[in-house]
Amino acid sequence: MVPQHPHHPVEPAVLRDGGLAGVPGRLDAGEGATRGRETGDSRRFRLDLSYDGTDFSGWAIQPGRRTVCGVLTEALSTVLREPVALTVAGRTDAGVHATGQVAHADLPADLDAAWLVRRLARLLPPDVRVRAVTPVPEAFDARFSALRRHYRYRVATAAHGAEPLRARDTLSWPHPLDLTAVTIASELLLGEHDFAAFCKRREGATTVRALQQLSWTLAEDGVVEAAVSADAFCHSMVRSLVGALLDVGRGRRTANWPAELLTRVERASDVPVAPAHGLTLVAVDYPPDAELAARASATRRRRVLGAP
Repeated sequence: MVPQHPHHPVEPAVLRDGGLAGVPGRLDAGEGATRGRETGDSRRFRLDLSYDGTDFSGWAIQPGRRTVCGVLTEALSTVLREPVALTVAGRTDAGVHATGQVAHADLPADLDAAWLVRRLARLLPPDVRVRAVTPVPEAFDARFSALRRHYRYRVATAAHGAEPLRARDTLSWPHPLDLTAVTIASELLLGEHDFAAFCKRREGATTVRALQQLSWTLAEDGVVEAAVSADAFCHSMVRSLVGALLDVGRGRRTANWPAELLTRVERASDVPVAPAHGLTLVAVDYPPDAELAARASATRRRRVLGAP
C-alpha cells in the first residue's frame, strides 16, 4: 500500500507543451497504484477522453478557471500520488465538447490501467470521463503523432430548435439553410490551403492545413451535421469554417465566397465564428506503431504551402 500524504495547496505548474503538472492530492492511491516511480520506472500511456465542454473554459490550464486539463491532472495526481503532465491531441476551446479526445502521459510502469479507469470514474466530475488507459510505445505523441482530427458540428433547423436533451451540443438555427449552396461552398475549400482567414493567429504557428472532409448531412429530425476532418486545425478554424458556410446557407454570401477568402494572409473580420457548443471532437487517427516517430518528426517541422 502506498503511504498516505497530506494535501498540499500548491498551484499546478504549466509546462512548455501546454500540459499541467498536478500537485499531490488527498486520497490514498490504493492497491492499483504503482510503486515504479520510487525507482524511476515509467512508461507512456494513452488516455481516451470524453467531456461535456459546457462548464469548462477549454482544455488548456488558465489561472482561476475550470479547465479539462486542470480537472484531469488534479484527479490523476490525487490517485497516483505524484505530479502528472498531459499532452493532448487537440486543445479545444471553451464550450467545445469531445467524445474522442486523446492525451498521453508518462505514468508508473507497472500501473494497472483498468484499475485507474475505475478509480477515476469515482473521482472525476460527471462532465469528464477517462474511457480507456492503454500502454503505448514511447514514440507515441498524442499531439504530434496524429494523422488527422475529426469534428462534428450539429445544427438544429427545425422551427422549435434543438431538442432539450441535445441543447448543450446542438446549435438552434432560426434561419433558412440551403444545403446545396453549402455543399458547393464546402467542396471548394477541400485540399491543402493557407486558412489564415479562418484562424486566430498564434505567434510562430502556421495556418497551412490539409482539409480532407467537409460534408453536411440532414437527419429526419431536422438536425444538420457537418463532418470536418483535417490533418490539424488552427485556432478557431472549424467554427470559422462552419460560421462562413452558415452565412452561405442563409443566403447572405455566395457559394464562392469562403474559397475566395483563402487568398488572404490575415484573419478575416467578416467571417462569423459559430458558437462553441455545437462542436464536438469525435476522433483522432494515428499511424501504425512503427510509423509514430516519423509522423511526429514530420509534424514538428514548420509547414509551408506546397511543401511535401
